Amino acid sequence: MIRLKIISPQKELLSVDAELVELPGTLGRFEVLKDHAPLISSTEAGIIRYVQAGQSHEIECQPGFVEVRNNCVTVCVG
Repeated sequence: MIRLKIISPQKELLSVDAELVELPGTLGRFEVLKDHAPLISSTEAGIIRYVQAGQSHEIECQPGFVEVRNNCVTVCVG
């Protein structure tokens, strides 16, 4: 499992366990699976898609950045 956290400067917007996370990177969409290598990337406005218990979910986000580390995906949006 991957812990997906979406935060803004004001509050935590989402915190869920997911099987995969797909993000709108500034150089194109990319997918994060369990045990992904650590990374930091900028993101653009778009859709974050995640799969939880076999069901796909989508959330619209503003530009920001993402950190992937130790099976935790933290997205900070403006």
